[in-house]
Amino acid sequence: MYLTTLAAALTLFFLLWILSLAMKDASVVDRYWGIAFIVIASATSAATEGFETRSRLVLVLVTLWGARLSLYITVRNLGGGEDFRYRAMRERWGTRFPIVSLATVFGLQALLAWIVSLPVQAAIAAVFPARLTALDRIGVAVWIVGFAFEAVGDWQLSRFRAKARNRGRLLTTGLWKYSRHPNYFGDALQWWGLWLIAAATGAWWTVVGPLLMTLLLLRVSGVTLLEKRLRRSREGYEDYCRRTSAFVPTRPRRV
Repeated sequence: MYLTTLAAALTLFFLLWILSLAMKDASVVDRYWGIAFIVIASATSAATEGFETRSRLVLVLVTLWGARLSLYITVRNLGGGEDFRYRAMRERWGTRFPIVSLATVFGLQALLAWIVSLPVQAAIAAVFPARLTALDRIGVAVWIVGFAFEAVGDWQLSRFRAKARNRGRLLTTGLWKYSRHPNYFGDALQWWGLWLIAAATGAWWTVVGPLLMTLLLLRVSGVTLLEKRLRRSREGYEDYCRRTSAFVPTRPRRV
């Protein structure tokens, strides 16, 4: 099963690489990041015969997460051109960029998506227990809270950015009053919820999935990368950092 799902992920990202060459825009990989998890979950469901109720539940949760994320990123980036990260890589590698991007962008993301989705694969494939346990229900509850944080956080940010008077300003209200990155926190929380469902089947070892996703959000493509830009480009960001938690929502500190 795991080789089948890995093959599905590699195939999808290889096709996206070809599409990126035609479009001359490697940012297409970001728009399909969420869709990749739906493909992996669907491939798992097709290749296994796990407990039907849990399998369908996990497939629905992953589909909701992946579809919403991909739609949000697609709408947000319309007309924005290629992401600055890929433009920098393109300038650095020149004519070698297509081959380099196949390995370091598309191939790497295929592997990361497959590892992160290990809890999903294990939960969908599991035959026992043939009932939903208390841990399953806790996992769903954690996922719902995470989905709310990510979706509402993204919605508040998109509304804020849509107003011309907010150009160059900081969003410090709503969920953003309690966390500098409530959407990233919600994203991570959803994967911890999915891991709890996998743990209900005995697949505790799949904890590598949410650990990797949390690491990516905190140290790689999420909080750290974004805050480097914000500290340079947003006046008052240092004060915002001093009073507001970076990730886990907490009561604002007095400065």
